[in-house]
Amino acid sequence: MRTFLYDHPAARAVVATAMTEAGERRTQMVTDQDEAREASWRERALNAEDTLKAAHAEILTQRTRIGELLGQVSDLESEWTQEAIQRITTENTTLKRRVRQLTADNRAFDERLKAARSNLRFQDRRVADLEAQIAAPAG
Repeated sequence: MRTFLYDHPAARAVVATAMTEAGERRTQMVTDQDEAREASWRERALNAEDTLKAAHAEILTQRTRIGELLGQVSDLESEWTQEAIQRITTENTTLKRRVRQLTADNRAFDERLKAARSNLRFQDRRVADLEAQIAAPAG
């Protein structure tokens, strides 16, 4: 094949032209693929920038809200003196103790009520037995 190309300059020119065109097509194809990849990355970068901007805006909003809430907490805390806090704590402890006492009393009363009901049922049966004895003919 080489000797044919050496002997025929026109064939050699046709092969050289075909090789050049094939190289140019390959170069164009690689360039197109690179541009497509670059466009994809560019789009991803723009999307990431938009998402980042939104995240920064949300963080700023949350920080502002946290600052407002901390200010409200500080305002509420400043209204209470140490003496008032101590008094409320003492009252809270006293009320808890009272709740425990009332709960214990309630349990005791409940047990007494159950015992009284049991005694009442026993007395009802006893009365019924006595009535039955009185009503029975002597025999």
